[in-house]
Amino acid sequence: MQAEITFVFLLSEMASADLRKLLVCSGCLNTYTDPVIINCGHSFCRVCIDRVLDKQMESGGYSCPECGEKFQERPALHNNIILHDIVENFHCDQPGQLESAITCTYCIHASVPAVKCCLLCEASLCGNHLKVHSKSQEHVLSDPNTSPEDRKSSLHKKIMEYSCTENSESIHVSCCLIAIHKGDQVASLNEISEKTKKLRSIQQKFMAKKEEIEKRVQSLYYHQRKVEQKVDNEIKKVINLFTDFRRQLEDLEKTVLSEISRQKNQHSLLISDLIQQLETKKDELSRRMHQIEEQCNTTDPLRVPLESDISDLYDTGDGDTKDIKTYEEQLQTDGDLDLTHIRHILRTGLSDIITRLNGGIYVQEALDILLDVNSATQNLHVSDDMKTATLMGNQNRPETPETFQFYPQVISRGTFNSGRHYWEVDVRGSHYWKIGVCYPSIQRKGGQRGSEGLSGNQEIGYNDKSWVMERWNMEYFMIHDHRRFQLHDNITGDKIRVLLDYEAGQISFYDLGDQIRHLHSYTAIFTEPLHAALLIWDDFGFLTIGGGDQH
Repeated sequence: MQAEITFVFLLSEMASADLRKLLVCSGCLNTYTDPVIINCGHSFCRVCIDRVLDKQMESGGYSCPECGEKFQERPALHNNIILHDIVENFHCDQPGQLESAITCTYCIHASVPAVKCCLLCEASLCGNHLKVHSKSQEHVLSDPNTSPEDRKSSLHKKIMEYSCTENSESIHVSCCLIAIHKGDQVASLNEISEKTKKLRSIQQKFMAKKEEIEKRVQSLYYHQRKVEQKVDNEIKKVINLFTDFRRQLEDLEKTVLSEISRQKNQHSLLISDLIQQLETKKDELSRRMHQIEEQCNTTDPLRVPLESDISDLYDTGDGDTKDIKTYEEQLQTDGDLDLTHIRHILRTGLSDIITRLNGGIYVQEALDILLDVNSATQNLHVSDDMKTATLMGNQNRPETPETFQFYPQVISRGTFNSGRHYWEVDVRGSHYWKIGVCYPSIQRKGGQRGSEGLSGNQEIGYNDKSWVMERWNMEYFMIHDHRRFQLHDNITGDKIRVLLDYEAGQISFYDLGDQIRHLHSYTAIFTEPLHAALLIWDDFGFLTIGGGDQH
């Protein structure tokens, strides 16, 4: 009997231990205090889960610390009444558990475990009473397992304000005057607080840097998405373009083939008609030949035909010969394919397709670009048609505010402030040149290249207001804002095309050799209109600028 009682007692103890494990909050590892339940079904102490959610709010996402389920918004906290009652009943059934626990000083009707202790008030606080407790600095909160007496000076029974830097012992201000500390170095808790503030300040700086990095990362992600979206749009444009192009070519093919088929049918009908007429004539001649043959073979004088009848029989049909010649003339006129008309339909159709493509494809037709004589340096001669610039002697032109002072360069009269355009520069007349674009606000006087890093430098390429391609010593370079890098492509053509897409912020350079070949593209956010720009280094070298039909 005694063994049975012992066994039941052991089972009861085991059940109690298992239940105790189920009533422990995973946040504080203590028995639930003011238990609440969240969306996924897990329960926590209200203070514990609030602390976790507050930290998650800084990172911008919420999740259950137990199962990891993520939430779009901060989960609502609902009182877990059933779990609260179970905890209360467990505490009533296990009074020994409350004796060793620190309970809330203000919960006089129930023994509720404390989550914090206030050293100033010398009170223990549960989660609910902690919410309404004073947040001032004088009310120092500590772990609920620590007695307020432990944080007071053993000599003066006051909250300790100093810490011994040698043995990590905390003391009150009055204690430092007593020889009991034997000259130990002490630090004010206020000083420690200041150090803590400095650490928090450093932490805030780190947080600010972290936020800045996160913003940059987000900006890069945004830029990546923007580029991907732009690529998708361009792919769709190209697909639609070639789909429309193929459709138009197929329509043109049907039109041309239909015209060829029409002419073929017309020719066949004409030939068939002529053949039928000639076959009829041939049958008539055969009939007459048979009649004559019969007359020649007759021996009856009475059956010999009269002279008038003979003249009818002897009619050889000379008029038929004239008819045959008429047929041949008609055959030569209408009976062959009209290739001229077919080719006209083909050329007209292709021309219409190209016209539509030029109107809807990426580049508008090139504008008639003219060079601005007033911007050219004194040693640059601009042709009468304002298309060609030549490096020559002093031109003795009047100086204007628009005139470049040092470098032998010139810009266009007009500017581009929207749209997609291109122009071509004939470079065969110079071995040392630059071509590209620049802002109207580019420096015109002073600002030589020696001023590295200054946007005031007037030479195109060596400021942040211009984007150029350069040829120097049989080598080719791209230059913008003092940054210069070499192109390793061989340039085979005598012309360079400059393509500008203002809204897209892109300037591209192409070699117009046997095939159009892309060399390099700059990407920027344009803040001003853009001029076309030329620079020539070799004496009597010249460049010619102009537009061109799209290839």
